[in-house]
Amino acid sequence: MSSQFSKAARFQALYQTEHTFVMPNAWDAGSAKMLAAAGFAAIATTSAGISFALGRSDSEAAVNRNEMLSAIQQIAQAVDLPVSADLEAGFGIEPEIVAETIRQAIHTGVVGGNIEDFTGDQAKPLFDLILASERIQAARLAAESTKLPFVLTARTDCYLVNHPKPFAEAVERANRYCEAGADCIFVPGIKNLATIAQLVREVPKPLTVVVGLMGAPFTVQQLADIGVRRITIGGSLARATYALIRKAAQEMMQQGRFSYAEAQIPDGELCEFFASFGSK
Repeated sequence: MSSQFSKAARFQALYQTEHTFVMPNAWDAGSAKMLAAAGFAAIATTSAGISFALGRSDSEAAVNRNEMLSAIQQIAQAVDLPVSADLEAGFGIEPEIVAETIRQAIHTGVVGGNIEDFTGDQAKPLFDLILASERIQAARLAAESTKLPFVLTARTDCYLVNHPKPFAEAVERANRYCEAGADCIFVPGIKNLATIAQLVREVPKPLTVVVGLMGAPFTVQQLADIGVRRITIGGSLARATYALIRKAAQEMMQQGRFSYAEAQIPDGELCEFFASFGSK
């Protein structure tokens, strides 16, 4: 297995070219290995997928920091690829807590991670801009203290919380987060290419776009053409997997049929894959 520092160097190199790369999201070691075997240069974790795997909702505080980091560590140690961690809002409000989350995340073996500005409070869904910037700065300093070249992504949820002026707010926050030390900016929820293209022009650091959401059927080429650097899929693959489980369960219960089994990977093939993965 490659060292964490060599993985970090490989991950940073992805941002230093004009190449657009896809970084799909895994929720356990098995999904991570299957994605890695497909040839992706890096993968990320999905907090939603991890929550679902634990039988919980994708909501604030549904999974505590220790539980999330344990799942992240299993993913990071399962593959010989750079892994970026979905660290939600840092598992606390204060910058000091966010900093500790970054330090503990790096200890799991990841080489990147995102911190979002969503508070979970419907009355005030985004952290105050000054506090949000301080949280990103604390994350940056914490990463630097470990000497690992960690790729810090700052996520702003202006579009997901229905901010009255989402674009202007996203631009202001993105620029402030870049000044605070973010290496990459993530603004989920934008559903048209023209707005994404404008955001690329307004933000000085690489932009991440999530695909796989309803109503936003972008292709890699479309996003590459407008300058998007990184593409993720969030929890969409995990949700699609659960859609298969629900459909199969309904078919078995209501129709007494098992047609889902026709698309399964044979047991022997899966056993061989997991037994040999990473051994070559």
